[in-house]
Amino acid sequence: MSSVIASRYPAEYSKIEATLPGGSQPWLRLLRAEALKQFSGRGFPSLREEEWRYTNVSGIEKNLFEPRLEPSVHQVDKDWLENYRLADCWQIVLVDGYYSAELSNLEGLPENVTVKSMSKLLEADAGQIEAYFGQAVGIDEHNFVAFNTAWFTDGAFIRIPTKTALDKPMQLLHIVTDPNRLATTRNLVIVESIAQAQLVETYVGTDQSYLSASVTEVFVEQNAELTLYKVQCESEKAYHYGGTYVKQSRDSRFSHHNFAFGGMLARSDIHVDLGHASECNLNGLYLGIKRQHLDNHTRINHLEPHGISREVYKGVLDGRARGVFQGRVVVAEDAQKTDSEMNNSNLLLSNDAEADTKPQLEIYADDVKCAHGVTVGQLDEKSVFYLQSRCVDEETARNMLTFAFANEMVFRITHKSLHDLVLAEVLKRFPQQGITQDWL
Repeated sequence: MSSVIASRYPAEYSKIEATLPGGSQPWLRLLRAEALKQFSGRGFPSLREEEWRYTNVSGIEKNLFEPRLEPSVHQVDKDWLENYRLADCWQIVLVDGYYSAELSNLEGLPENVTVKSMSKLLEADAGQIEAYFGQAVGIDEHNFVAFNTAWFTDGAFIRIPTKTALDKPMQLLHIVTDPNRLATTRNLVIVESIAQAQLVETYVGTDQSYLSASVTEVFVEQNAELTLYKVQCESEKAYHYGGTYVKQSRDSRFSHHNFAFGGMLARSDIHVDLGHASECNLNGLYLGIKRQHLDNHTRINHLEPHGISREVYKGVLDGRARGVFQGRVVVAEDAQKTDSEMNNSNLLLSNDAEADTKPQLEIYADDVKCAHGVTVGQLDEKSVFYLQSRCVDEETARNMLTFAFANEMVFRITHKSLHDLVLAEVLKRFPQQGITQDWL
């Protein structure tokens, strides 16, 4: 890595430092300074790091993406935005890294549920943030986390109080409007004991080159339940880093559905720490076309006994696209009676497409049930022939099998408008001859 290139971002930091939220909080000033120092010393992660060996982020290093110094709501095309708003959802909108009250819609949200801008809450009641900030992930995780910690401009703080069950999802909608823009957000989600909620993170942007870098820390307390969806359908010229870091308490349940469709280069981290008898389900679908590079990195840490985890990720890759899946399950010495399964399947539609998959099991307990499986291949010619024997032409047969492969993950979405949005994104990216949306 070129130290000159890596130093360009820290050299510009002084221009924005005074505008960043939380300047009046000593603990956050100190944390930002530590994060800046760490990032300045090493820059963005390199191929020499084991967990980044398949993903070259030098394209980000060669560009100097600039953060906005203030919100830019007036630049949002509201008609375009409507394409990504989900029906029957509360909306929290972040534009170029800033919370927008004007574009958000929280009408009818229960009064005991807290939804605040991170920057505003840091001014009004920073204690709520300090108790959780950096507790699910530290700056030593890797330098994208350090970068986010130093540079974040805003984000969403969401707290679901004890025994509260929300009757519809909340949508956290991230938008980037400008070329060469840096949108860096930090989110905190707390689901207190015996509470239930659904959250949809949606990342979109105009057809430009930009960088969105977001970290979401999630805390699911005892007997609570959270279902979190992430839909990343950004510009094919954009760079994306999104990290979701989760702490589960005893008997809690957490499900994550990750849909990675957009970006020239996109990396998603989902790391979960399981408490006693907690349950975790990770599902993912990544679709790569042209020269896209989509990297999915998951880690499930079974820290205490009787935990259950299930993980299913699927990739469909065409053109010269490259998909990466690195799944790691760690079973601690005290985590007896753990039950864990992981599966990754990849479908290559082109001879030039590439899938790199690396499942890992680290087991330090002796009374566990753990398994993993991986497949990488092309369409089954026998299945194609079978459909042809039923009067289906070859192209339609291949399209039907491709969509059937991907649709297993789409089918798991229970919210109708989200299901329709994801399905529409799938249909945009692959041939549609012989396929109608009503079938899927």
